[in-house]
Amino acid sequence: MESPSQFIEDYISNLTTIPVDSSKPLWELRILNLKTPEAEAVAILRIHHSIGDGMSLISSLFACCRKSSDPVALPTIPMQKQTDRPRNRRGVLWLLLSVWSVLRLILNTLVDISLFMATILFMKDTKTPLKGLSGVEHNPKRIVHQTVSLDDIKLVKNAMAVTVNDVILGVMQAGLSRYLNRKYGEVDKSKSNNLPGHFRLRATVLVNIRQAIGIQAIADMMKKKSKAKWGNKLGFICFPFTIALRLDPLDYIRQAKTIADRKKLSLLALCTYLINNCVVKLFGSKVSSCLAYRIFFNTTMSISNVVGPVEEISFFGHPIAFIAPTVYGHPQALTVHFQSYINKISIVVTVDPNVIPDPHLLCDDFSESLKLFKDAIILNNSVIANSN
Repeated sequence: MESPSQFIEDYISNLTTIPVDSSKPLWELRILNLKTPEAEAVAILRIHHSIGDGMSLISSLFACCRKSSDPVALPTIPMQKQTDRPRNRRGVLWLLLSVWSVLRLILNTLVDISLFMATILFMKDTKTPLKGLSGVEHNPKRIVHQTVSLDDIKLVKNAMAVTVNDVILGVMQAGLSRYLNRKYGEVDKSKSNNLPGHFRLRATVLVNIRQAIGIQAIADMMKKKSKAKWGNKLGFICFPFTIALRLDPLDYIRQAKTIADRKKLSLLALCTYLINNCVVKLFGSKVSSCLAYRIFFNTTMSISNVVGPVEEISFFGHPIAFIAPTVYGHPQALTVHFQSYINKISIVVTVDPNVIPDPHLLCDDFSESLKLFKDAIILNNSVIANSN
């Protein structure tokens, strides 16, 4: 075979047009014994979303794996660190700051809920080369991925005193800006900046609302009173991207951090989860699915970021080279997932090829944006060292 990677892409794209057989358990495992530049073979695990959300399904995958260094040990499940807070806070200043934080939380939540309801009713994203039309959920999808260095992301994170999520959002914002500037430039190639003056582009983000943070052991998720209950425990938020060309590439991260910090100080994700539960109980799942459809269709894309194992793991004795999760069947032409594994991150891009015919180029824009961030950090460090 001349191109095993191309064959696998075509094979998976064809799978997206075939419904999961509801007369059998709603999951299937297919093994393609084809050697690619990344692995000796490829295993395709397809699971219906009704079984669980990303946290549940990734946890179930890890439960089937073992450490390559210790065939009987389960993978090390990363846990998100919670910020240590001083226990004894006293004084008028502390009281004022607490009141201000609560007021901001209430205000941000009310604003976000208002925008969320407006999105369901009438507020749509601007039509761009990334926005799918009605019926896009029925079209075949093409799934591609590219691997970048997690160490590079951590280098940028530490230098700018931000989080990994902030860097990833900055990569998204920069990569989308590069891609759209190129697309709009196909009409008039005489200008360097071809982006329209202003348009609305938002990503739907599914947020894990469980009390326990991070990936959990599957045995713990199955307990009756678990804080990380199995199933679909998700809320929605809409993350706005500002698409523009920046002289300083690190401005993409600064702007993404500002928006992300505001979204963290909001209860929208929890509210949407509770509202959805009430809608299901009062009106049924069909009404709930219609509301979810409106949210996805009126926004441009979906994004997610899942933390993976910190060491090499094996699947029934076979070492895993990469993990590339994604989702399809929702009314959007673009979905981007970031999946970390050991010291690398897989950027998984799922597109409707009728809308986005060059997903590999979009992947390149994301990885090139990270490279620009890294180069800017190294240059800044060099300037500081020379001045000293």
